Amino acid sequence: MINTISPIHQMDNTKQPTTVPLTSFFLLILLVAIFGVTIGYGASKFLNKPNTSLNKNAGKSIQTDTSAGISDKKTFKDTSEGVLREGGIDGEGNFHLERPGGKSQNVYLTSSTVDLSLYLNKKVRVQGETFNAQKAGWLMDVGLVEIIK
Repeated sequence: MINTISPIHQMDNTKQPTTVPLTSFFLLILLVAIFGVTIGYGASKFLNKPNTSLNKNAGKSIQTDTSAGISDKKTFKDTSEGVLREGGIDGEGNFHLERPGGKSQNVYLTSSTVDLSLYLNKKVRVQGETFNAQKAGWLMDVGLVEIIK
C-alpha cells in the first residue's frame, strides 16, 4: 500500500493572532519619526562643511577699469583675443569675438561671472572654459575679460 500525504492540512484555530494596541503602534511611529529627524538634523550639521576644494580653486575676483572677472587659471584655462561683438550663433552664446580669418574664426561667448556688454566693440582678451557646441566652432564661458590697449 502506498502512503500518500494529503496536500491539505487542517488549520489550528485555537491560536488567535496577536495584535498591537493602536496607541502603541502610533507611539512607535512617533518615536521613529522623532529619532529620524534628530539623526538627520545632527548629520546635516555635522557633515555640512564648506566645500574647500572649490574654495582652494577659486581665484581672485578682479574689477578694474580694464578688466573684470575671476582670475582662476585652473577653471578658466582657455584664452582668446579679438574685438567683442554682440550676438551668438543659432542660440549659442550671447556675444562673440571677431578674430582675423573671418567668421569661421569667431569665438562665441557666454559668461556666468562677467557682464560682457560693458566691453562691446573693444579689443579684449578673454579667459574661460570651452564647452561643447552644436553650431559654434568655439563656445566659451568667460571667467575673466581684459581690455587690450
